[in-house]
Amino acid sequence: MKKTVRDYIRTIADFPHEGIMFRDVTTLFADARGFRMAIDQLLHPYAGERIDKVVGLEARGFILGGAIAHQLTVGFVPIRKKGKLPGQTISQAYKLEYGEAIMEIHEDALQPGEKVLIVDDLLATGGTAEAGIRLVERLGAQVIGCAFVVDLPELGGRTLLERLGMSVHVLCEFEGA
Repeated sequence: MKKTVRDYIRTIADFPHEGIMFRDVTTLFADARGFRMAIDQLLHPYAGERIDKVVGLEARGFILGGAIAHQLTVGFVPIRKKGKLPGQTISQAYKLEYGEAIMEIHEDALQPGEKVLIVDDLLATGGTAEAGIRLVERLGAQVIGCAFVVDLPELGGRTLLERLGMSVHVLCEFEGA
């Protein structure tokens, strides 16, 4: 039987809190065949499209985004949690289930008109991705799509991003939180 990306992802019960089923993509990253499959499948819908930069969301989005940027021979831009980037940044707050957090990007990381692909490992509520989209757009660049390995559809992130007019590509879905 041929393996899918989903087959490489392990689930860890009650992490980081009781009742959470954590979808661990490190097992996907550790397997050369699985990792290559994920990168190829994340890129597939964008074949032939102009992409100037790949933006990765902290932290596992850096791993995926770096590999995708390398494959496309384009630059990689990290969006990080507040206080992690040196130099001049712009910030965007977003909601968490228990409060608020802030993401940042270097103010000179993107140029107006550049086409950007946003990448992360997991789409849950969509808050982090929405903050990333807002940061990219504030710098004048255009998000051509958002690509994720895993979607947790019950948490509504895809719906949120699609309501913002985003094209959303996911490789697999898991039920529950």
